[in-house]
Amino acid sequence: MQTNPKNLLKESVYKALPSRGKGGQHVNKTATKIELSFDVLGSSFLNAEEKDIIFKKLGSKISAEGILRIVSSEQRSQFANKKKAQERLLAIIEKALKPRRKRKAATPSKESKEKRLKGKKIIGEKKQSRKKPQL
Repeated sequence: MQTNPKNLLKESVYKALPSRGKGGQHVNKTATKIELSFDVLGSSFLNAEEKDIIFKKLGSKISAEGILRIVSSEQRSQFANKKKAQERLLAIIEKALKPRRKRKAATPSKESKEKRLKGKKIIGEKKQSRKKPQL
């Protein structure tokens, strides 16, 4: 990834919402759930090629308007959820922009070829021994 990850966080928009789950009455009174929205199309830190790659790999996670949303509500505090959402955003974008390694076709070793041929020979001899002798 060529861009600085901190810059992507500057473009992110955060929204605090009431969360459900553990925390008892505290959960009902405070907005601890964080919804992070990142505008992929409007990002000034991503170039056109990077945006294209992100859309190809994360197409199902990006809305029609080009916004990637990440929701975090695992933690009890808003701050911890915000940090978790930021980490997830950076991880998702970094993974999408990481180029895939080309697969190298493996060539069988000399020993494995010999082992395979030896096995075939044994099976062939076994089948040969089952035949009726020719007169």
